[in-house]
Amino acid sequence: MDALYLIKIGEIRLKEGNRTEFEQRLKHDLKRRLSSIHSEVRHRDGRYYLTVAEEHAGLAEFVLARTPGVNGWARAVMTSKDIDAVRAAVLEAAAAVVARGAATFKVEARRSDKSFPLSSYEIASGLGADILERFPSLRVDVRAPEATLYVEIREKAYVYTDGYPGVRGLPIGSGGRGLLLLSGGIDSPVAGYRMLCRGLSLESLYFHAYPYTSREAWEKVRDLAATLASFSGGMTLHTASFTDVQLRIKKDAPAEKTTLYLRACMMIAADMVAKARGLNAIVSGESLGQVASQTAENMRFTGSFTDHAILRPLVGTDKEDTIRTARAIGSYELSILPYEDCCVLFSPKHPILKADFAAEREAFEALGLREAVAESVATMETLEVPFSPELPRAGAAR
Repeated sequence: MDALYLIKIGEIRLKEGNRTEFEQRLKHDLKRRLSSIHSEVRHRDGRYYLTVAEEHAGLAEFVLARTPGVNGWARAVMTSKDIDAVRAAVLEAAAAVVARGAATFKVEARRSDKSFPLSSYEIASGLGADILERFPSLRVDVRAPEATLYVEIREKAYVYTDGYPGVRGLPIGSGGRGLLLLSGGIDSPVAGYRMLCRGLSLESLYFHAYPYTSREAWEKVRDLAATLASFSGGMTLHTASFTDVQLRIKKDAPAEKTTLYLRACMMIAADMVAKARGLNAIVSGESLGQVASQTAENMRFTGSFTDHAILRPLVGTDKEDTIRTARAIGSYELSILPYEDCCVLFSPKHPILKADFAAEREAFEALGLREAVAESVATMETLEVPFSPELPRAGAAR
């Protein structure tokens, strides 16, 4: 028997003139993630229906749980629009509800096909009575039931119980294409995840400083990219060697300005990569006031080295909220692995907090770092990280 899933969308339904484009993007994205198996995705009247062979149900559920644009989903049973067939499906669903220990329930019915002889209320009340007769241990609770049985009368009848939440948002690619500054820390993967959920297709850029940063540090970032790829459907990871850039900064810049100038060089590199790749925006994990380089004055300075839009989805986010999201998406345990990246190398004890914009621009340009940055970008390595249901785990060999 095939597995059938009813998929609910949310924000897409609010789009008017270009709603069809969003709907097609979501359908294409689901098919792309399920390209390794045979699947059928249908769309009708604000609902999507996904059908896969039963042996692929696990993959389908993994995809549905991680695809932006999906508000929620549920395993469903499709029957003919005959009340006896619907009743049989509902009683079978109720048996499963009883088996898992639910004591209260309600039935919600929706009749989109107005030719069906019973109203939504009549469907719900009649099926509720049938359930009570078959399962006397259950009782009705319309306000806070332990289980809800749903019946939708459309071109066919669909029966399902409580479903699962999706990540919501908009389909990948509907918000443009961006470049994520991906480090090994907690913040940047969460920033990337949040922009993916806004429909931004992402590539990522990591700055490596071998031998000051280890192979394990790069592997951690690769695994973080793989975690994000499970939400985006795949991820392009660029790695730029920044060793020479950092050594130049360490040698020529005042100690208190080394981190600030390093961030400026990273933005110059990101601007170059974004232009070369035809991307629309640069995504950063910065949060206002979290560290010295993330004051308003310093972010103005570093942000001035690109004319791309800079998206900072965590700029007003509390660290605990960021950690909560990192745990939810599976990046936290990877991010806290003890392999430092180049952002923490040579960090000054007393970094500058409020850059004087004009003065620092002049002082930075006087160092002549752009050529070293351009060489880093010209020699960067690129890895295509595929979509996979096998998520990386902290400490697991790969």
